[in-house]
This record gives sequence, structure tokens and C-alpha cells, in this order.
Amino acid sequence: MSRHAVASPQSPAVRLGKALAGAVALALAACAGGPPQADWQLNAHGALDRAVAAYLAGDRRVADAEFARAQRELARTGRVDLLARAALLRCAAQVASLDLTPCAGFEPYRADAPAAERAYAAYLAGQASPADVALLPPAQQAMASAGMAVDKALAAIADPVSRLVAAGVLLQAGRASPATIKLAVDVASSQGWRRPLLAWLGVAAQRADAAGAADEAARLRRRIAWVQDSPAALPRQP
Repeated sequence: MSRHAVASPQSPAVRLGKALAGAVALALAACAGGPPQADWQLNAHGALDRAVAAYLAGDRRVADAEFARAQRELARTGRVDLLARAALLRCAAQVASLDLTPCAGFEPYRADAPAAERAYAAYLAGQASPADVALLPPAQQAMASAGMAVDKALAAIADPVSRLVAAGVLLQAGRASPATIKLAVDVASSQGWRRPLLAWLGVAAQRADAAGAADEAARLRRRIAWVQDSPAALPRQP
């Protein structure tokens, strides 16, 4: 890679880029020996990385501003594939955090978007067809074709964002087991991603309530309060 290549592969945008199998964060990478990246490439990648990191951290204001900045930079190219992938990048972060509202940002590009992007949009909405599955990233292909063994397929996904996205799709389809929810909570917690952690803890607490497990529900809500930095939930100092 050139000295202008994308940032650390551990960044949230690159993780989501991998989840999208060639999404913007990877598409913007410069090849070794190639010319330096154009300003729009550098600016778009930086904005996407900051946007995803802010969204997962729970800072919606910064995330919205950075996503808008990335969109402006990508619009300079007139390339629908990049614009569509950036929109899907945002929607994947939302699904990982259990914001299961329709992916409105993708709609302006749907008619002209490549087939792989349309397939991923269908997957995020829980509406992937058998024909779509073949166009999905490998990890999501395994999930979509796992049948009843979804928790095993979920545990096999190494990338944490991809795992949360897959878990969100399972929840949307009504197929999230207690093991699914626990795995999602553990992933979000280990990464320090406040927004998805709160969302998944909330689901776990609702499931505990429904099962009549009052003590477990109370424990989960104390944990939620700690994540939210609620002073009332913190232990009193002696």
C-alpha cells in the first residue's frame, strides 16, 4: 500500500468495509506503487471512519456530521457504487446497534446500484432471497445459509462488527436465541461500543422480564445504568 493508504485495519469503518465485501473504506485504498490518493478519497475515508466510530460510541451528532461530510466528498465522483456503499455502511452500523428502521439512505441509489449492494441492502432488511445470498460477503453468506445452526455460524464470524450485524439481522427475523443475545452483548462490551451494548442489554432485560427472571432483569438494568453513567446506579462511596 502507498503511504496514503487507508488507516489501521482495526478501525470501525474498515471493519464494516470488510463486512460489505469491498465497501467504501476498502475501495478507497491505494495500490502499492500507484499514484497518491485524491483529496476526495482521503477526506471520504477519514469522515467515514470517524462517523462509524462516533455512531458506535453513541455520539449521534458527530456521526451525522461525518456521514454528511463523507457523502459530499463521494458525490464529487458521481459514482453510485461508492455512494451506495457508504449508505450501506451507515445502515450496517445501525443494524449492529438494533436500529432496525428502513435503510432510507440507500434508496436514492437503489435503481442504479450494483447487484451486490442491492443484495446487501436486502440482507440488512431481513429480506435476502436465495439469489441475494450468493452476492453477500462470505461471513454473511454463511449466516444466511446456516439454517437452524445460526448460533454456530454467528460464533464463527471473527470480525466483531460483522458479528453484530449478523446478530441484528437474526433479531429482526425473530431468530435470535439467548446465545445470540449473549454473544452480541459480549462483543459490544469487549469493544467498548456503547450504543450497541445498550441496545443488546435492553433486549436481554426484556427477555428476562418475559421469562419471569426478575433478579436477572434487575441485574441487566443495573448494568445498563452503569453504561449510561447514571449516578444513581453507581455504588455509594464510603
